[in-house]
Amino acid sequence: MAEVQIATPRGIPVLETARLRLRPHRPGDFDFSVSLWADPIVTRYIGGRPLTREEVWGRLLRYDGHWAMLGFGYWALEEKLTGAFLGELGFADLQREIEPRLDGMAEIGWVLAPQHHGKGYATEAVGAVVAWGDARLSNGRMVALIHPENGASLRVAEKFGFRELCRTTYHGEPTVQFVREIPRQRDSGPEQKTFFRG
Repeated sequence: MAEVQIATPRGIPVLETARLRLRPHRPGDFDFSVSLWADPIVTRYIGGRPLTREEVWGRLLRYDGHWAMLGFGYWALEEKLTGAFLGELGFADLQREIEPRLDGMAEIGWVLAPQHHGKGYATEAVGAVVAWGDARLSNGRMVALIHPENGASLRVAEKFGFRELCRTTYHGEPTVQFVREIPRQRDSGPEQKTFFRG
């Protein structure tokens, strides 16, 4: 289970698990993100091509913009013991041109550098993000778009109760839409919910 720590000055919470820290991105993460998104193994199922430095910079700015405008977004993922940058994950509202539409659903996504695959980090980190979303999102559903050949991500999604909604295409590539119902929370006091406007 993730522990929510004090929010950062930008209001982005820090989550910790046994081995991982999910924290806001910093300008110093840029080169790590560039390396991550330039790797063809990473982008094989996410867009199909490596990203440019310009595209990665826009992605980092979009992460912060999500937090500022919507109250949710992406975290940088690091190993607690070493501080090593492992990847990125979180929620987004990308206003995708896809059928069926994703309106009213927070889209979860995760990406880890290949040298960190196969260690259970994705499962551990996604578990923390899903728990955070269950406690704070009020839109009723989460969605994940996963390439049908990305077996590792399909298994992670299924572990957390995502179920296949449909198979479709996005930018000409096959994708599977997975949905997960957000459990209804009992009113436990002043905890602030993030209302998703899709």
